[in-house]
Amino acid sequence: MQLFYRKAGETGKPVVIIHGLYGSSDNWMTVARKLSTTNQVYTIDQRNHGHSPHDSVHNYEAMKEDLAEFFEHQQIEKAIVLGHSMGGKVAMLFAADYPEFIDKLIVADICPKDYMSLGESSQIHQHKLILETLMELQHMRDSFNSRQEVIDFLELKLGDKGLVMFLSKSLPWNREKNTFDVLLNVDVLYDNLDEVINGVNELHFEDRMPILTYPVMFIRGLNSQYISDDDIPMIKRIYPEARIEDIPNAGHWLHAEQPNLFLEIVKMFIS
Repeated sequence: MQLFYRKAGETGKPVVIIHGLYGSSDNWMTVARKLSTTNQVYTIDQRNHGHSPHDSVHNYEAMKEDLAEFFEHQQIEKAIVLGHSMGGKVAMLFAADYPEFIDKLIVADICPKDYMSLGESSQIHQHKLILETLMELQHMRDSFNSRQEVIDFLELKLGDKGLVMFLSKSLPWNREKNTFDVLLNVDVLYDNLDEVINGVNELHFEDRMPILTYPVMFIRGLNSQYISDDDIPMIKRIYPEARIEDIPNAGHWLHAEQPNLFLEIVKMFIS
């Protein structure tokens, strides 16, 4: 699959940024522009997101192969790969299967864990609510006359302004059609949600531990539950030399909540 991408910068080592669930390359353009003063930065839209093709298959194996195809098409011999959330799991799997493409690996606020094992704390209920709300929104498409009405509907259903503003980037208003476009393949994401949450866990790396081929850094928001202190021994079993960096006063969207500190940590690791 040929992925949509944006590029910033013409010199320096390539950096490839992979967004998370519901995201797109657009969410990472501020980071990309700031890194582009010293690096060539590629931000991609993963399948079923943004401007990349929609497909009935949505699993980590397919997303990993999409990324391998992207490297081949762009003739990227080696890159620093940065993945956030679902994109972090794609990045870990890609790096493990294609280490020859990896200069350094940066994983933002996710770890190689089956999050379904957390039961009620797995966030699957929140993700189901988000996707069910987006499905309802699609079915009511003709009922909205402005972008603000769409935002008001989402806020009423989800009750989180920050989350709604993030989701609304994938629901741009189309002035010609006087309705909104949907850049997410909502039905397919809903059908494959279990895979997104439990895929790329410790079992995927059992036959290749320890991984020492490339430098690895995990960055976690201290207000997020995606990487807990209890997860660090598991991370270290897979990546014994991994750096763990903490960002205070930041949750799961740490690059948006603490952009300066996030960039400082990334730049130090890259250099």
